[in-house]
Amino acid sequence: MIRENADEIADAIQKDLGRCKSETAVFDLDLLEADINEAIKNLHYWTKPEYVTKSLMYTVMSCYVHREPLGVALIIGAWNYPIQLVVLPLIGAIAAGNCAVLKPSEISKNSAELIANLIPKYLDNECFKVVCGGVDETTELLEQKFDKIFYTGNNTVGKIVMTAAAKHLTPVVLELGGKCPVYVADDADLKISANRLVWAKMLNCGQTCVAPDFILCSDKIQVSAFHAVLGTV
Repeated sequence: MIRENADEIADAIQKDLGRCKSETAVFDLDLLEADINEAIKNLHYWTKPEYVTKSLMYTVMSCYVHREPLGVALIIGAWNYPIQLVVLPLIGAIAAGNCAVLKPSEISKNSAELIANLIPKYLDNECFKVVCGGVDETTELLEQKFDKIFYTGNNTVGKIVMTAAAKHLTPVVLELGGKCPVYVADDADLKISANRLVWAKMLNCGQTCVAPDFILCSDKIQVSAFHAVLGTV
């Protein structure tokens, strides 16, 4: 799906976010394909029984952990990485043997429509469904009982998701945005650090949950940076 529709995915994201196609190639397409290959490569090891140590009482027994699918997962994506943040959790769900309901962000409507069109073409329609829509549709979904909920977004909606999940004792994974510090060590190269900080902050127009928000450093680095800036004026 990723390989055959790379151009369509890049076009949809460009329409939604204005993001250049080269960024989509690296941070969506290549990332997703690498994760898929990783799952295929390691699936045998992830699913095989994990034998555990046992006491003398259980010497004649075979004791191991056997992992089984949870059931049906609800995956609620975010608008800033509208394809990646829906498909990445889906890869894990499929690898674990689960079915899934995908709810792409309605804000990135072109990407949401593309996901709704592509998923039925490549995956079993009985096992994987896409639900498009806004607050009303998401609210209705959260009223249903799922076996796992994966949500990417802000803290406010995260609380709503967790409250809804608590009614059914559904385990949740919340990938929420926050303030991300960057620590610059005393032996860091300031020019390289500055270039990397600006790159990370500007990636996807700054709309990345791990984009640097502020810098932590020693007085020594503060003084060095101050002199460096003055020297370039």
